[in-house]
Amino acid sequence: MKAVPTWVDKVHDKENVNQPIYDIAFKPDGTQLIAAAGNRVLVYDTSDGSMLTPLKGHKDSVYCVCYAKDGKRFASGSADKSVIIWTSKLEGILKYTHNEAIQCVAYNPFSHQLASCASSDFGLWSQEQKSVSKHKTSSKVTCCSWTNDGQYLALGLYNGQISIRNKGGEEKIKIERPGGATGPVWSIAWTPSKEDHDILAVADWCQKLSFYHLNGKQIGKEKHLGFDPCCISWFPKGEFLLISGSDKQVSLYTKEGVKLGMIGEQASWIWTCRARPDQGNYIVCGTNDGTLAYYQLLFSTVHGLYIDRYAFRENMTDVIIQNLLSEEKVRIKTKELVKKIAIYKNRLAVQLPEKIVIYELYSDDSNDMHYRVKEKLTQQCECNLLVVCSQHIILCQERRLQCFTFTGMKEREWVMESLIRYIKVVGGPQGREGLLVGMKNGQIFKIFVDNPFPISLIKQQTAVRCLDISISRTKLAVVDEHSTCLVYDLNTNELLFQEPDAASVAWNTHSEDMLCFSGNNMLNIKAGSFPVHQQKMNGFVVGFCGSKIFCLHMYSVSSIDVPQSTPMYQFLEKRQFREAYSIACLGVTDSDWKALALQALEGLDFNTAKQAFIRVRDLRYLELIHNIEERKRRGENNEMVFKGDIAAFEGKFSDAAKLYKKANEENRAMAMYTDLRMFDYAKEYVGSGDPTDKKVLMAKQADWAKSTNEPRQAAEMYLSAGETVKAIEIIGEHGWADMLIDVARRLDKAEREPLHRCAYYLKHLNEHAYAGEIYNKIGDHRALVQLYVDAGLWDEAFTAVEKTPDLKDDVYVPYAQWLAENDRFEEAQKAFHKANRQGEAVMVLETLTHNAVVESRFSDAGYYFWMLSMQCLELAGLHQELEFEMISKFYEYQKKATMYYAYHSIHRCTNEPFTSHLPEALFNISRYLVHAMIEQIPPGISKVATLYTLAKQSQALGAFKLSRYAFEKLQVLNIPARFQDAIELGSLTIRSKPFSDSDEMLPMCYRCSTTNPLLNNQGNFCINCRQPFIHSYSTFDILPLVEFVISDGISDRQAEDLIKMEPSHKHTKNKSEWRESDTGGVQSMRLDLPPDNDDDEDSFDEDPFTKQLLTFEQGGSDFEPVIVSRKILQSLKPNEVVIRKWPQPLSHQYFRILLPDVSITVCDSCNQLFQSEDYDMMMLQSRKCNFCRKSKEE
Repeated sequence: MKAVPTWVDKVHDKENVNQPIYDIAFKPDGTQLIAAAGNRVLVYDTSDGSMLTPLKGHKDSVYCVCYAKDGKRFASGSADKSVIIWTSKLEGILKYTHNEAIQCVAYNPFSHQLASCASSDFGLWSQEQKSVSKHKTSSKVTCCSWTNDGQYLALGLYNGQISIRNKGGEEKIKIERPGGATGPVWSIAWTPSKEDHDILAVADWCQKLSFYHLNGKQIGKEKHLGFDPCCISWFPKGEFLLISGSDKQVSLYTKEGVKLGMIGEQASWIWTCRARPDQGNYIVCGTNDGTLAYYQLLFSTVHGLYIDRYAFRENMTDVIIQNLLSEEKVRIKTKELVKKIAIYKNRLAVQLPEKIVIYELYSDDSNDMHYRVKEKLTQQCECNLLVVCSQHIILCQERRLQCFTFTGMKEREWVMESLIRYIKVVGGPQGREGLLVGMKNGQIFKIFVDNPFPISLIKQQTAVRCLDISISRTKLAVVDEHSTCLVYDLNTNELLFQEPDAASVAWNTHSEDMLCFSGNNMLNIKAGSFPVHQQKMNGFVVGFCGSKIFCLHMYSVSSIDVPQSTPMYQFLEKRQFREAYSIACLGVTDSDWKALALQALEGLDFNTAKQAFIRVRDLRYLELIHNIEERKRRGENNEMVFKGDIAAFEGKFSDAAKLYKKANEENRAMAMYTDLRMFDYAKEYVGSGDPTDKKVLMAKQADWAKSTNEPRQAAEMYLSAGETVKAIEIIGEHGWADMLIDVARRLDKAEREPLHRCAYYLKHLNEHAYAGEIYNKIGDHRALVQLYVDAGLWDEAFTAVEKTPDLKDDVYVPYAQWLAENDRFEEAQKAFHKANRQGEAVMVLETLTHNAVVESRFSDAGYYFWMLSMQCLELAGLHQELEFEMISKFYEYQKKATMYYAYHSIHRCTNEPFTSHLPEALFNISRYLVHAMIEQIPPGISKVATLYTLAKQSQALGAFKLSRYAFEKLQVLNIPARFQDAIELGSLTIRSKPFSDSDEMLPMCYRCSTTNPLLNNQGNFCINCRQPFIHSYSTFDILPLVEFVISDGISDRQAEDLIKMEPSHKHTKNKSEWRESDTGGVQSMRLDLPPDNDDDEDSFDEDPFTKQLLTFEQGGSDFEPVIVSRKILQSLKPNEVVIRKWPQPLSHQYFRILLPDVSITVCDSCNQLFQSEDYDMMMLQSRKCNFCRKSKEE
């Protein structure tokens, strides 16, 4: 730091008496200076110190002046107790007074409200107010200052206190100073810094400097000044403090209160000092003897650079380390004046007034920016230059170089012949680094820190200003005092070249042949022996790293990106591709990389070209290079062909064709022009009379016609070139059916692929007849069937499959799927069945059954379960391994079918207002269902509805006991609301009836003649012989049938033949039979047995079946069926026997009608039993069986 006096003025009165200057103020733009001198206000021009005019308005000494921040007015306060407001045109516009002398004035920076302070009060005036509001103080006000935002006013009092008030004058905080009344507060100032806002600097006559927050809390410790301060003021941005007083000096302090140095010294006390608001490097001070001095501050640049790491001083006490490539910064606060900085690799040396601090990086990472203290040299060192190495620091004092260890021990000293002008560390092993030293006498030495003997490198006639050495240490660049850049070869000491107008020089740390130098606001870059490339730049070059140049301008170093395009092109002109590539690696644009790659490729330097194309990510050219290199490995070395390929890639087709022709590779030229659709040029290179080439060319031309949206022309060309499939593809894609048919008819049936494509497109054009014609032509019956199936032409498909039965599945399966998709499920089931797809058939039936139950279509559910049972029976006959499982399912589904069939009537009875069934039929149906529900209740069948129907019909028919039982069972069930009232009423009324069932209602077993209860909790069979009851499937009456089984060894066919034998062959003697009589209004039935004659064998043969009826154990738990022999079969009449003829693997079921007058009919389809009258009526009404829905014809 250096202070240069710009101008000085001495202020006298008319009698030539020195007039003290108590206060000064700058106009905000810095062009004018206002000084309080005697009883006048003096106005100066700051540029040259000339007095513009003295302002007279006060009658006594002027103590204070202040300029408003907007620059429109300023104020002055005097011992005559008055305050005068002046305009910027130096005209007085307002004057007001206090009761005592005015001590200080201050303008609010925002509202421009003026605070004027007297001995016992202070006033607040603004342009909007007509009067001045005044406020009393506890002591004499000596100084005042507004905060940055204008919200608070601080008053320094003579009793050592500080009063902080709001802009209305109300006191908010009072700060009691330690010195009390013995230390009047003489000067205060709020910092203008936006970062450290609301910090108050206080100077008192206890010779202390203190700092406070707005809340009144002290910041840090007080600083002892050693003199009585008269004025304290901030730099415009708050980075420094100015303090003057009884020491007759103006001193510069940091914002923390650390003294940095003296700016100027005068012969008497300095009452006031200020920094120029627009330029902080100009300082003015006013003294007690009338001296007004104006200084310019010159801050020297203290910095150090190593490659891309730059360290510099900021705010005089801070060290900033900046990575110039990443722009990352780190700050070290030393809180002392930084005098010198040196940086090298991971070391940083900072010289302070009393010591040198050595820092090191925390880690070896080159990107690490965190430093820690390694050593401190606590000794005062005066030096001109400072450098640091890995284990030493070197101090330069004019001609002397001293080498110290980090512990402060001096290891070595060199005394040179002349003044040292420049020193730089150029690297080396730890503890053995080399230094470049430039002398005033023109000598340049290389010194190693472990060697006492300097090595002379160059001796020139002019003094050295700057120097640098190349990366390989073979070339030295020197800038002399005549601003000439000289470059030497250190091996031969030969001067390689010199350039004028250089102030600094730097070699590129990545390239041996490139350096830059600056001067006259120009940047010069020189590569190899090529001419210098220039561009404008302000500042000095301090480093050159790759494509970045580090420039020192004013007090900061900035990084400038400089593309290396010019030197790269200079090397390319000389066809030095490798050198050009090394320059490009320092930093060029993508277009420059492309140019390098293309020129290297044209020069057949494939390695350089490949690396350059990789940089620009051009895969096309990389593939070309890879292709050429592969061909070279296979022994192809025709460079003309390679150049032709390159020219073709670059779009130079004419040149490529010529190169191919020179290489005798005309076919390559033809292929190139063909690919480019330049067929006229291609024809020039077609071999004479070669039909293959002509066809290839025509096919290519067709490809081009296709791509240019001329499909018909392309198709015709493909047909001419023999590319039939391609032609068919184009014709088919455009839907030209006539053209397809014509092509197909002209093709031979052996050309299956094109014919298939023709059929495919005709099929999609809905020309099924023509597609079928093609399939017939090539004999592809499967494709023909599939055509009809896909088109939904089922009649044609069935006709086609008759000729090829092995394709039956290809028709019936999709047909069944189509039926199912169109909600024709029953037909679909049949179709699946016909196609022998039993799994799909069963699945369809299961789905239909489930839906019927969900939708309460119980008649349909019974029908579908019957169909399922028959499917299972068929599967059992087809697959022996599934026989047991399928037969079990057959019986299960048969039972469910019957239950749903029966429940259909119950559901209609309970949900519809009218029913066609008689009470007896409903009674029988509900009684059957209650027995069937003992084992399981299928989904959808309501036990409540069944029991309710049974109870209701039983009560109507006189079966009161059964009715009461049903009502009692209903009480424990969850009854729907619609049945609730009827059931409750029925439960009450049934109790008025006798607890018995009518004898006429009780069923009788036709095998053992036992009268059974209406309800058997064990099942629907006789309680004595356990013979199952057999019901009619119309009214569910118990039929007079007894089931019997034939003896082992008799087949169903033989049994039928025996039953059908002529009556003459059967025994009719002493036949037992049932006889009915009506006597006295009582109907009775009697079984007449033959005479009991053990000796007469023929008596037992009259009706052997009747004897077999009683072959069971009375009250036994197991059912014993009636077993008949051949003899018994022969005794049976055909009209007395009912046979259920089940498909294999089931055997037939045989029943004997015990009441010959009762006629029984068996449905041929479902094998269910009906009373003949009911069956005939059913056929007349619906012409089909209600259970299986089959007509007699079916």
